[in-house]
Amino acid sequence: MEINHRLDLKDAQRIVVKVGTSTLTHENGRMNLTRMDRLAMTLSELINEEKEVILVSSGSIGVGMGKFNLKKRPAGMGMKQALAAVGQCELMNIYSRLFSTYNQTVAQILLTKPDINDEIKKINVMNTFKNLSNLGVIPIVNENDTISVDEIKSLLMFGDNDTLSAVVTRLVGADLLIILSDIDGLYDSNPKEHKECKLISVVHDINDMIRNCAGESGSRHGTGGMITKLDAAEIAIN
Repeated sequence: MEINHRLDLKDAQRIVVKVGTSTLTHENGRMNLTRMDRLAMTLSELINEEKEVILVSSGSIGVGMGKFNLKKRPAGMGMKQALAAVGQCELMNIYSRLFSTYNQTVAQILLTKPDINDEIKKINVMNTFKNLSNLGVIPIVNENDTISVDEIKSLLMFGDNDTLSAVVTRLVGADLLIILSDIDGLYDSNPKEHKECKLISVVHDINDMIRNCAGESGSRHGTGGMITKLDAAEIAIN
């Protein structure tokens, strides 16, 4: 059964790939350029195979923290906004340079909830994805962290890019969502605390037992975790 699932992946034509902050950066917050280059090369190969690829990339705040050698994610919203502005610029600059090495062009798309919940805005976003696809351009999507404020954050923001990647998957009618992580997958217990834990290779039903296996979220530079990946899976398939 599991082998058939993996064979089916080869048939996917439109693919959304999500990469998190901990995958893009070293522990000190600096960019992991080797890993980013490998990502650019792999996605470019998919394009060369006539696949359509959309990249959902976290990292703006984490990269901003690395630029200023900050070890702890700031609590103040204003500082987060500033770091996101700096980090997003740096992130896209690096992506553009790396993908151009493989003769690929990228475009930035920053989204918030109203862009999806408002029907007119949603149609405009869908048209942007469609036209970028027609041009052979790889969209790189992130949340627009620079405009969030505490009082209305729940109304504006998706909360994490795992959720955003699932929303984008549904929006563009993608065949496949791949969420990259620095963890091998979902374990039956926390692999950092239990060396005897076992990898759950296939999840057929996201129930309370599976959710308990997911544990808490996140690295200090990011907002996601295994629980948000399960939430994303539910959004993508429902």
